[in-house]
Amino acid sequence: MKAARYHDRGDIRIEDVPAPEATPGTVLIDVAWCGICGTDLHEYLDGPIFVPPAGHPHPISGEAAPVTLGHEMSGTVAALGEGVTDLAVGDHVVVEPYIIRDDVPSDPGTEYQLSPDMNFIGLAGRGGGLSERIAVERRWVHPVGDLPLDEAALIEPLSVGHHAFVRSGAGAGDVALVGGGGPIGLLTAAICKAAGLTVVLSEVSSARKAMALRTGVADHVLDPTQVDVPSEVRALTGGRGADVGFECAGVDVVLDTLLDAVRPGAAIVNVSIWGHRPVVDLEKLVVKEIDLRGTIAYANDHAATIELVRSGKLDLAPFITGRIALDDLIEQGFDQLIHHNEDHVKILVRP
Repeated sequence: MKAARYHDRGDIRIEDVPAPEATPGTVLIDVAWCGICGTDLHEYLDGPIFVPPAGHPHPISGEAAPVTLGHEMSGTVAALGEGVTDLAVGDHVVVEPYIIRDDVPSDPGTEYQLSPDMNFIGLAGRGGGLSERIAVERRWVHPVGDLPLDEAALIEPLSVGHHAFVRSGAGAGDVALVGGGGPIGLLTAAICKAAGLTVVLSEVSSARKAMALRTGVADHVLDPTQVDVPSEVRALTGGRGADVGFECAGVDVVLDTLLDAVRPGAAIVNVSIWGHRPVVDLEKLVVKEIDLRGTIAYANDHAATIELVRSGKLDLAPFITGRIALDDLIEQGFDQLIHHNEDHVKILVRP
């Protein structure tokens, strides 16, 4: 079958690889759609980061570059491995793309995302969504019912936003400032809005600002090149500041703006995967007793996120801004997101 294989920084190739089979305890999935993630772009431009470099296999998967990319995937069950009895061939599913040790539990309440050597399918091996088929452990496969499979491919990044929201401790009636209107920023804003928060989005791209307003995921959209964002946020909150901030850009000035714009005692959740070491004015954090929190991926967020979409509280369709074939991955996918990212939120690939 065809697959997009990451060899090294700037080197992704569409190659023929052996097709997987359903083994005991796994689900074989015909991939319908796979999103291109910002993490994939980081690997292409700055990596390897999560991808184990050639000659240095990952301690759990045992694989190293070249590996098949793609972790934002949806598809149809093609076959069931021995012992899997609670799914059926033809079911629509998404993958929670974890690579963790077999003895690490993933029950509700467990923090398996923090387990030693954790990594991701589609980055550290075990196949990937940028291929025609993939075999996945049953515990990482989530049925989505009648949710359209193109929209279902956004469940994974939406779960990132859901986990960040849970980590924030925010609730209905709070004011959230989201720094950065890329895919994760917009989807985090969507989660906050669905939870009853007032959402302020800071973004410079005209297309992304328009997307935030058109989809209704933000109540206020501020352009930091046009206005002083902290002053505007204080004006919107009676001089107090935002209750919670989400850093979704991986840009120093965005984090600095959040530190200025949130109220004393607020929480700021860093959602970005940074491509560099940021310069942070920690004095602002100290004097306002701001709680700066990290968040990585998700943990038991997929079921809640799927239900949120299926219930109609959140519409994912408007965030899909491109659909391409696997053979066009670099020219119409990666190059577009690198050089024309203001025109796109999520480009989906159909392997």
